[in-house]
Amino acid sequence: MQRRSFIEKTSWLSAGALLIGTACKSSSDKAIQENYSNLIELSLDKLRDEIVNQHRSIIDITKWYLQRIESIDRNGPTINSIIYLNPKALEEASMLESEMRAKGPRSALHGIPVLLKDNIDTSDMPTTAGSRALEGSIPPHDSHITKLLRDAGAIILGKTNLSEWANFRGEKSTSGWSGLGGLTKNPYVLDRNTCGSSAGSGAAVSANLCMLAIGTETNGSIVCPSSTNGIVGIKPTVGLVSRAGIIPISVTQDTAGPMARTVSDAVHCLNVLRGIDPRDQATNLIPNDLALDYTNSLNKDGLKGKRIAHYTSSRGRLESVDALMQKAIENMKTQGATIIEIENISDDEVGESSFSIMLYEYKQGLNDYFTGLGPNAPIKSLEELIAWNKNDAKELEYFGQEYLEMAQQKENLESPDYKKHLSNLYKLSRELGIDRVMDEHQLDAIIAPTNSPAWKTDLENGDTFVLGSSSPAARSGYPNITVPMGMIDRLPLGISIFGRGWSETTLIEIAYAYEQATKHRSAPLFKEA
Repeated sequence: MQRRSFIEKTSWLSAGALLIGTACKSSSDKAIQENYSNLIELSLDKLRDEIVNQHRSIIDITKWYLQRIESIDRNGPTINSIIYLNPKALEEASMLESEMRAKGPRSALHGIPVLLKDNIDTSDMPTTAGSRALEGSIPPHDSHITKLLRDAGAIILGKTNLSEWANFRGEKSTSGWSGLGGLTKNPYVLDRNTCGSSAGSGAAVSANLCMLAIGTETNGSIVCPSSTNGIVGIKPTVGLVSRAGIIPISVTQDTAGPMARTVSDAVHCLNVLRGIDPRDQATNLIPNDLALDYTNSLNKDGLKGKRIAHYTSSRGRLESVDALMQKAIENMKTQGATIIEIENISDDEVGESSFSIMLYEYKQGLNDYFTGLGPNAPIKSLEELIAWNKNDAKELEYFGQEYLEMAQQKENLESPDYKKHLSNLYKLSRELGIDRVMDEHQLDAIIAPTNSPAWKTDLENGDTFVLGSSSPAARSGYPNITVPMGMIDRLPLGISIFGRGWSETTLIEIAYAYEQATKHRSAPLFKEA
């Protein structure tokens, strides 16, 4: 598929492209490009210290990232991870720079460039889910997490491409492709897939086009692209982070979460994203005694004394993955962890209930979202979206919209069938699933390979998944963290660490200790093949 030019997409993006183009022509910005190249792979802590100590300016940092986006995402390897740029990014950087000098930092994210997945509402930029049907659609309000990031002083650089409708449109889809944004490429080897649906967020963080990005997950959409793009991804417990103002799939399983190059960076972001929001009832379930600052869990000895289960369901599918997993297990043992093995977590029937729930909730959620866009919404119902896609030349070019059509056939959430599946899901995934396994074996966490190495992108036949471990945590609504575990044939692979609901502190301890002992993260080289 031909990649659309940034300038052809919308006036918003044109303004961002013009801003970059103007910046690249000046001698001072040329100096920024030369002198700021060591921002590549720099940690958030170090960048923040340099900002606070006035060794770097927020304005110049923002210019550098915008120049790098121009070079890497648009003109160089063309990984195509970003749909829209914020035309006011430099204006916001200037304001935050002045505020920093006058009052000091608002938070650890003050002046830090962040990208948002393009299913997260921004009142000053379009939110499209990658769909041509929503091209130019600007929601009336920021999402709750967008507001939190802005309040913390983060700079929203723009919106990232994604698997259209968060990869819940049709069968035989290709992760990282959307009708509006085209195909996002893996920055390690460009003909390989990014996984999804938070494809652009994963690729952009890995390629150093931002310091942080926000992804969303229903089942695997944070952890898989994080693993495949060689970064850290945190899928929080459902309810820790508000979903208000995010285009939904499933109110039962959806969550947003940070994607970053290090555990520490992701944890700083999680501290900002978390919290109660009256518009999302799930956030009322946050325990009163939950940790207020997850950075306290950044403990290099975090594996000592931990009892962890290796979930072996994927063993034997790929020898290269098994070998990396065994090395990870040995490393954890040397750090004082006890590792046992488990073969099963939940009954197979849980998958059927999860899928049915997604269809019911998708219909309700999309219709509510379209209504919330107001009377000028480009699409006003799921039924209208299905009809729009059928009449568009590009939307159904590579795969269909079976999931949209199946959702349209479902009844409302008062359906006895829906309630039966919801009860079944919670019982099988939690009580008889993760909670049972952890109680029986007195576990602190469960580990498994996040997925297989990135496959060659095939728009005609769709994705080629060999293995993945996201489902137990996704279906239960429990937390999951993926951390780089090593490389296979120039392609990164992650290890997933998951457990009980609200156990982020324990999982962060394990993830950070493993990361610091191994430091498998390596920057991509944008190889052609």
